[in-house]
Amino acid sequence: MTDHNNNDPLVIFMPSGRRGRVSPGTLVLDAARQLGVEIESICGGRLTCNKCRVRLEEGHFAKHAITSTPDHLSSPSAEEVRLLERLDSLDCRLSCNAQIVGDALIFVPEESRAHKQVVRKDATMRVIDLFPAVRQVFVEVDQAELGEHRGDWGRLQEALAAKWELHDLIIDLPVLRELQATLRQGKWAVTVTLWQDREVIDVQPGYAEGVYGLAVDIGSTTIAGFLCDLRTGEILATESMMNPQVTYGEDLMSRVSFAMMHNDGLDKMHTAVIEALNRLAASTAREAGIRQRHIQEAVFVGNTTMIHILLGISPVELGGAPFALANRDSMDVKARELGLRLHRSANVHVLPAEAGHVGADNVAALIAEVPYTLDEVTLLVDVGTNAEIVLGNREWMYSASSPTGPAFEGAQIRFGMRAAPGAIERVRIDPETKVARFRVIGEEAWSDEWQIGPQFAAEAQPKHLAAGICGSGIIEVVAEMFLAGILLPDGRFNPDLDHERITWDDRRGQYMLATAEQSTTGSPILVTQDDVRSIQLAKAALYAGIKLLMNQAELTQVDRIVLAGAFGSYIDPKYAMILGLIPDCELTKVTAVGNAAGDGARIALLNRHKRTEAQRIAEWVTYVETAVHPDFQQEFVGAIHIPHASDAFPHLDGLLPEPVGQRDEVGNGRGERRRRRTRKPQTP
Repeated sequence: MTDHNNNDPLVIFMPSGRRGRVSPGTLVLDAARQLGVEIESICGGRLTCNKCRVRLEEGHFAKHAITSTPDHLSSPSAEEVRLLERLDSLDCRLSCNAQIVGDALIFVPEESRAHKQVVRKDATMRVIDLFPAVRQVFVEVDQAELGEHRGDWGRLQEALAAKWELHDLIIDLPVLRELQATLRQGKWAVTVTLWQDREVIDVQPGYAEGVYGLAVDIGSTTIAGFLCDLRTGEILATESMMNPQVTYGEDLMSRVSFAMMHNDGLDKMHTAVIEALNRLAASTAREAGIRQRHIQEAVFVGNTTMIHILLGISPVELGGAPFALANRDSMDVKARELGLRLHRSANVHVLPAEAGHVGADNVAALIAEVPYTLDEVTLLVDVGTNAEIVLGNREWMYSASSPTGPAFEGAQIRFGMRAAPGAIERVRIDPETKVARFRVIGEEAWSDEWQIGPQFAAEAQPKHLAAGICGSGIIEVVAEMFLAGILLPDGRFNPDLDHERITWDDRRGQYMLATAEQSTTGSPILVTQDDVRSIQLAKAALYAGIKLLMNQAELTQVDRIVLAGAFGSYIDPKYAMILGLIPDCELTKVTAVGNAAGDGARIALLNRHKRTEAQRIAEWVTYVETAVHPDFQQEFVGAIHIPHASDAFPHLDGLLPEPVGQRDEVGNGRGERRRRRTRKPQTP
């Protein structure tokens, strides 16, 4: 790959987060290929397929330290303008025709990506008691007669009271506008759709059936939706996508900053998520064979910043102490008020939050996993851009948030990427040879089994070479580098290790994970000292939050650990503990439960009583503010080492290298470990 200097344009592709400098005049399509971002281009750049559309984002993006303006791309040709007009896409550019002449932040829409993102937020199978907020009843209504003045709505109210014992009902105005025509079309027999047995949200002529709801987990990085049949509880369709707000900042504080620094920042982010939710609703409805307007109920969960932006509320107050919420309690709003194209009278229920940075997604995870019903002390960690942590049992519960940042999801890593075909997700390093073998998403075989080169038949070669490293891969490679002696416990590359896979930039080491032959770009994939530091900072922030809760409860160990979230579900518990993401625990007691927040949203969709339970639990949990806690910095510093400088890990004995001398002063010798492990936890 060509070497570039700091005067060359910097290009960043979102949502993958891949970045690099390119020569002035490089086509966007070529720049994407150089950086391992695969954009659809069936025609090979002949301006005929129109598949390679991208969008340049305008403005200064402090998070990325980049100012991106339209004149940083070459002017569109007349042919490009004609094609984009025909496609009604004048806000886009064709990457096969646009040249990069200055710094540019470029968003690649879902439809333009050659390999779609793998968003791992599937639902899990759970037993859920059905008691939805929306139901249908069939009723026959008295006909209107001359001299009888109740009104058609009054007649329907009386029929519902007599047949179904439903009283004090209200009717949504759009339904009332069509009520008279509907009653007469149905010959005074209609199917009424009710919300919470309080509001009539639809009236259909004759007998009809079919009520549908959408549960959505709005994550900082990914959005996952589950379309359900509210009569049976069946999941009819599942859809996941990247949160388009990543363009405006990969972590929460970046988005708060974007709203603060741009007058239209909130509007841009609100519009982006609403458009994404409309696309999600449309695609799930299409998959289920229904119309989008048949979705009559939705439950949304997300962290507090995501919920504020969803509702069009400025998140600025969440950016600094005292981290005030606009509203902590659950909410019910009409979907149409948010600009959502669901049923005209559909309601959106938003679960409550616990505090400034522990939001509805954490409450959803709680009602899915119900640790508050158990005797065991459970540590529930939802690992993501912003990690939510809960510790406790049936008698007490503490919660906290930890700003881990996007490093765990591949961002801030030189060759990091989101989970997509070609992303390295599993790594093993031979401790003797220091050579890595890895597995990428989309390939069953490990890299040492690949057959690459002209001497092999095309069908025998891997479909996906390595394009970068995703979150689970970066966790494993850092842990494996430590186990292989490439990294010292303080995270530095071992200066005494002389190996062809390790090169040095001044005094900063870098390790070759994949060779040029094994990568899509023809250049090696490296793990740098900066990458290791980013992971250390992220894992230290997470562990410091965990330790604050354990200290609050006067505990030195926990009974079980539950890893939730898309990323948490794909972490190998052994590597999470080796790296120091989580405290010591018997490995069989560490489990991954998938998208617990999404499951909790689905539970609240299918059982309205769980919404009341969620409100009660949100008020009961004791929140610990890590951002201003006096011990946070001390715990953070102690957690920088691998695994840690301040804690023992008896369940990893035999797996870790022998202690390194420079760590003895912070109590990491075997003797100190044994002394620490004899401490008994105290019941809070």
